[in-house]
Order: sequence, then C-alpha cells, then structure tokens
Amino acid sequence: MNGVVFNIQRFSVNDGPGIRTTVFLKGCPLHCSWCHNPESISLKREMMLRAERCIQCGDCMTVCKNGAVYRENDFFDIHRDHCARCGDCAAVCPADARVVVGNEMTVEEVMKETRKDLIFFQHSGGGVTFSGGEPLLQHEFLLALLTACRQEGIHTIVDTSGLTSVAILKSIADVTDLFLYDLKLLSDVKHQKFTGVSNRIILENLRLLDEWNKKVIVRMPLIPTINDDEENVRSLGSFIASLKTIQEIHILPYHRSGIEKYQRMGSEHTMASFAVPSREMLQGIAGTLHQYVPKVIIGGEE
Repeated sequence: MNGVVFNIQRFSVNDGPGIRTTVFLKGCPLHCSWCHNPESISLKREMMLRAERCIQCGDCMTVCKNGAVYRENDFFDIHRDHCARCGDCAAVCPADARVVVGNEMTVEEVMKETRKDLIFFQHSGGGVTFSGGEPLLQHEFLLALLTACRQEGIHTIVDTSGLTSVAILKSIADVTDLFLYDLKLLSDVKHQKFTGVSNRIILENLRLLDEWNKKVIVRMPLIPTINDDEENVRSLGSFIASLKTIQEIHILPYHRSGIEKYQRMGSEHTMASFAVPSREMLQGIAGTLHQYVPKVIIGGEE
C-alpha cells in the first residue's frame, strides 16, 4: 500500500495533544481562497523552486532531459509545461534551490519515521496526526496507516475537512482516536464561493461523527471579511451546540506565511487580499462562541 506524502513534521505541538508527528498527505478536493499550503492541493508530485537559493551553477539545466530549465536573470527558472517532475534537477542542485514536493511512500516507511518519536509520544500523551491537503482523499492509504498505528498502540488524529463519503468516513472513524474537523462557513453559498465545494456533506458528516460518539475538536480558520461576521460565527456556534459530544472549538487565525510558497510553485494566489485578524477580533469571536461551546481556544492557547 503506497501513498503520496509531502512532509513528515516531527515534534509538532499544535496538531493535537502532546508531542506529535504530523504526516501530511498530498491532495485536496477543496480550493480555499486563503489556502497557505498550495503544495498540498494536487495529488501529483510537483517542483518547488526557491530562487533565492540559486547559485547559478547551471547543473539543473545540464541534467534536464526535457528542456524544462532555462536561465532568467540571476537564476534558472522552470518551464512547468515541459517539466516531468522527475527530480533529476533537484538531485544535482547543491544549494537545495529545487525541491520535489510529494514522495511515494509505503506504510512501513511512514511507520519507520513515526517510531522514532515513540518515547516522546509515551511521555507527553502525543501520537501521530494525519493531515494534508485532505488525508481522506487517500483513504485506503490512510486506513492502512491508522490500522498500523492502532496495532502498535499509537494515538491517532485525523485532521480533515470532512468532505468524503459516509462509507469512507465510517471506515476511518473506526480506527481513529480523535478528529480535528475544519468548519469554515455555515452558508452553503459562501462556502461554494470561497472553497469551490458545497458544505452539505461536510456538515452531515460532522453530525454522523457526533452520532457515532467519536471524539472531535472543531477548528475554525478565521479569515477577516470571509467568515468573521456575527451571522456566521453564531450560526457555527449554534450548529456545534446542537451536537451532543463536541465540547471544544479552536480558532485558527489566518496568516500569510504561504505567499512565498505560491511564488515557488509558480502559482497565482489571493492570500495578500486578506487581512490578519487582530487580537481584539479573535477575543471577541471567542467570547461569542463561548456562549455556545464550553471550551474555546485561540491558536492553540487557552
């Protein structure tokens, strides 16, 4: 069983309880306007170019068999339409200016990496978090990973948008200890406008996890002018309050850390058009949500 992984981050402290290893699976069915991980969207391998690291040696152009590398001012750029994403240029780049994003891995290869942190999991109450992208998009690979973790007594979290079929959700839920569940907008019209998909399945799947008595923490990415209005905040709070098992919500403030990634991937972005929420805004929204949900955390802080 193989899957496509674009990062394995050790010593994570913001992806669930304790010290965790976060495995990022490539591919996402949503296209959120504020996404700060453009490298997570496609299921395919991609090339990332960090132009500021280029030392102009030209080795990448020499080794490229497809004529995808050309010189542009002070660095060697990529004709992405010609690029086969083979990784030959990245392999010879002495400055790590070129990086292949997305590697095919087996379940055992991923487990080998996670086992390195077993001692930290045991002492901190941590474990492995599977994120993305949308990890449920690679549901067979995810199921195999979750099953392997359960067999080895490793606590698991799935960080998801909830956009999947009921059958897939049930199979994953049976071997997952905790879900981090993103809720962005309660209006289906606005959800489609800013993410490219309807939220109907997302909301229904959260109801199902609640009916199945699964442990869930709702996470709300907060993007000013998109979902910070009182109607959306109160609608979201009221929806969560209607569920019997969910007692906690985390507010994740929008940030612009992904802008450089878009440039490195050769992609357009709209991230700069959104503002970073102020502390006062965050506290006000947290206060409103606290009227509906017992525990509200801003950005991982009490």
